[in-house]
Amino acid sequence: MAQLKVTQTRSTIGGKQNQRETLATLGLGRIGKSTVQEDTPGVRGMIRVVAHLVSVEEVDES
Repeated sequence: MAQLKVTQTRSTIGGKQNQRETLATLGLGRIGKSTVQEDTPGVRGMIRVVAHLVSVEEVDES
């Protein structure tokens, strides 16, 4: 299965509580921090919630 590199690009100041919790679930919390996640429907849904705060790119599995 493919993997996604998720990087936080914007702050959560003034954001909703569920957006802050979603970023924490993705392993983010600071601008510039990145995590690699499996490309699953659940992760895609979380990314959709915070799409305006993160950037996403596909990562090779090698």
